Amino acid sequence: MSIIELGEIRDEPASAPPVRRPHAAGRPLRSATVLLLSLVVLAGAAPPTQRTVSVVPASRTATAYLAGDGVYVVDPPTPDGDRYLTAYAQPAPTGAGVRRRWQAPLARTGNYLDVRVERGLVLALAVNAPNRLFQTTAFDTATGRQRWQHPGGPQPTPGDGLLVTNGREDGSGAMSGVEPDTGLVLWSVPIPPAASPTYHLTPEGQVDRFVLLQPTGEVQVHDAGTGQLLRSIDTLPGDRSAYQRVHIVDDLLLLVPPGSTRLVSFGLSELEPRWTAEVTLVSHVLECGGLLCAVPQTGGVQVLDPATGSVRWSEPGQDVLADVRYGRLLMARPGQGYAVRDAATGQMRTELGAWSLMPVLRPDDPLVGVRRGDDGRMVVAELDLVAGRTRIVDVLPGIAGSCQASLPVLLCQRLDGTTALWRLTR
Repeated sequence: MSIIELGEIRDEPASAPPVRRPHAAGRPLRSATVLLLSLVVLAGAAPPTQRTVSVVPASRTATAYLAGDGVYVVDPPTPDGDRYLTAYAQPAPTGAGVRRRWQAPLARTGNYLDVRVERGLVLALAVNAPNRLFQTTAFDTATGRQRWQHPGGPQPTPGDGLLVTNGREDGSGAMSGVEPDTGLVLWSVPIPPAASPTYHLTPEGQVDRFVLLQPTGEVQVHDAGTGQLLRSIDTLPGDRSAYQRVHIVDDLLLLVPPGSTRLVSFGLSELEPRWTAEVTLVSHVLECGGLLCAVPQTGGVQVLDPATGSVRWSEPGQDVLADVRYGRLLMARPGQGYAVRDAATGQMRTELGAWSLMPVLRPDDPLVGVRRGDDGRMVVAELDLVAGRTRIVDVLPGIAGSCQASLPVLLCQRLDGTTALWRLTR
């Protein structure tokens, strides 16, 4: 079932100086004529926005996922213990209702954490309690036929492959290359206990290399398409064991050595030493506008030059780096909402106010924030870090939460327990 609603769209700019109202001039009749013409022009330039609302046929205790061009619903167990995954096609912009594509049985055990679409497959990721081991089940996108099932979690690799990372109860595991159509394991690399893997992503979000940091200090770089060992280096001479961490940003392998007081940089391809920077208690490192953002465990951010390791600027305190877009940093400020900083200089650009970030389908999807309005409705806005403003895209009544977004599509659970899709059309 679909209905079409008239919504309200407006921009919500960052703080702007008050504008002095001009004094009225001329005859009242002329002023009234100008006002009337202005309203006509504005009405013609900004037609009302329509939103198509479609109810997703799902029980109140089911979980819905926005993935690919569809909606996938994981049903709760039936009284007999059976479970199902149901695929629905998203409605067309014309307002057609949600259409069921197929339904497939799921394993009776496990908690399902995600459903995604990769390589022409629908991949359902579950975790089994109490050992917390992951399991992936692959279904045909068109028919729902189960193709294969493997322990571990999948990630796409260049050349239409899948890399499955499987961790075991004893802390060991395996990295495996899987053929998507058949589930055939093409190769496998063992993961010793405590040798946590790290991934290098292509611009398309595919894993082309993975790194294993052995407890002895040996760093190994493998090709994600073949499993072949490309390079290795000993970072703890003397064959001793110590806790270290690895982060990968672009062409750099960044090692946090024992004590977490430094950041040691190597070239990822050849593992040649580059530089060492004094950065204390690093939680994680990521690319930010051509620079490196090192996020301390205590909050704040330190921005480094990737060529030299020198600190460009730093911001101590409890602010948390929430996202990076187009050379702008989105900082969550406890009790104050979100602020935007320039990645190159640290300059404060604007305050965006208090929002909760909504999960988005793809990395390049616009950032979406939600918050409750005074009337209880859910305000949904696009957070534009470059323009430094928020743009209201929808105001939804009766929303409980559990929202996902891929503008112009929103998927939310409503207060009455139903799940619905909102499609914004202008």
